[in-house]
Order: sequence, then structure tokens, then C-alpha cells
Amino acid sequence: MELAKQPYSEVPKRYVQLDQDPNFVSNAVSLPQVLVIDMNKLLSEDATELEKLDHACKQWGFFQMINHGVNPSLVENVKIGVQEFFNLPMEDKKKLWQKPGDLEGFGQLFVVSEEQKLDGADLFYINTDGQYITNYS
Repeated sequence: MELAKQPYSEVPKRYVQLDQDPNFVSNAVSLPQVLVIDMNKLLSEDATELEKLDHACKQWGFFQMINHGVNPSLVENVKIGVQEFFNLPMEDKKKLWQKPGDLEGFGQLFVVSEEQKLDGADLFYINTDGQYITNYS
């Protein structure tokens, strides 16, 4: 995160969210686990797996997908590429800055005003077309 790289003596006001209670974790073992969704079960229309997917999307907003058929070397290369991107200097990352009204690019999603409180995380969001990556080796 770029914010952590700056020599601030205090957190910039845009990142301070006073209306939230802090989360105190006394026992990390009791934390809920990210739901794992099995693509093979979804394709076979397994009702339990469909319910898990519904729950993950509505309650969490994300999940881990297994048995998806994506080449493991592609997944690993994407991870490496993402890490390399976030290690770039800010000037280079800004070349891919999100344009107004567009979700793709580097920045933060759903920023609607200069006064809006921001999450303490940067992201790089892109859409892909699976037909171009299915033959990746």
C-alpha cells in the first residue's frame, strides 16, 4: 500500500473512519474461514454447493474457487505479476490510474467525492476474457 510507504507522523484524515468499532481478536483460531467453492460440484448442479456460493456472495463478497481448470502456472504467474506491479514506483503505477467513471485500473473503487473516507488499500482491477488465457502453458 502506497500510504504505508510515506513518512507520515499520523494517519491522513481521509483514512480515519471514526464511525467503526475496532475489531479485537482474542483467538485467531475462532475466525471464520473463507468459503471454498468447488467448480465441479457447481457444474453438476449440486444444491449444497449452489447454496454455499449464494451465501459466500451475499454474506462475504468473495470465496476461494477450486477445481476451476485454470492452469496452476498461470495462477502463479498472475500472483507474481501482481506483486511486481505493486512494487513499482508510484509514478509508474499512476500510468494505469482509474479514469473517472471506470472501474478498471489502479486506485480505489467507488470513490465518489474528495471528502469520502477511503479504505487503507490500493487495488488494480481488470476484466479478462477467458478465451485468451485457456491455452496458457
